Amino acid sequence: MPELPEVETVRRTLLPHLSNKRIIDTTVNNAQVISTLDILNFTDAVRSQTVADFIRRGKYLQLVFASGDTLTLHLRMTGCLTVEPHDTPCAKHTHVVFVLDDGFDLRYRDTRRFGRFWFTRKTEPNPSGINELGIEPFDVALNTRRLKERCEKSKRSVKQILLDQSAIAGIGNIYSDEICFSAHILPERAAYSLSDSEIKALAETIAERLKYFIEKNEISFEDYVDGKGEEYRNAPFLQVYGKAGKPCPACGTSLSHTVINGRSSCFCAHCQK
Repeated sequence: MPELPEVETVRRTLLPHLSNKRIIDTTVNNAQVISTLDILNFTDAVRSQTVADFIRRGKYLQLVFASGDTLTLHLRMTGCLTVEPHDTPCAKHTHVVFVLDDGFDLRYRDTRRFGRFWFTRKTEPNPSGINELGIEPFDVALNTRRLKERCEKSKRSVKQILLDQSAIAGIGNIYSDEICFSAHILPERAAYSLSDSEIKALAETIAERLKYFIEKNEISFEDYVDGKGEEYRNAPFLQVYGKAGKPCPACGTSLSHTVINGRSSCFCAHCQK
């Protein structure tokens, strides 16, 4: 599932190719991925809209139109966006095609069809859940004090705190493991058991790790299109996620695996306390 670094990569890569472009037509091949409107009303709503900005909030993406209306998207597990020449054949599982005024299309492809679009008029509340998200990981307000307020009375695990989108937006299973490893904290530890120094380390590590993986994931537009919007470059830089049984990159101890609240987790029992 794309998490914050991957979603931010999509935003940065496609923004220059969407800014100030006008949608002149739209084709919806699968109504399942459109929320709140039927196909006809959806295509009518986005037709002639001009893209003023393309932003990210947590794991959500938003096309902000010059009209003030917005189109919100959550990629979920297998959704991906590409900008391709209009005369290029659409790949399998392409569910929505936005025809732009420069001869290119913005295309949404999703093998498992879990992703969703929400069109919202500027005068309407956004039903996507984007407005219920917690603080952004890079917000300076995500400091030791704020994180301590979340942790000090919670019996939930540290990993559950990190995955709670109403607390911190954008962290998923992959980067919660990576953050815990870098902060030397076991993901299954009860949040209330963290010391002030550990909470400080966790707060600093959240932003540092996510920035690191965004930088490592940087990709050219051409390579992004060649990879059909599905290839990210973070895998070689992951320290623990998905590496149970392999040597810890810090101490050489065999990495362990556990399940926390239904989510698979990898960690080093020697480095993480």
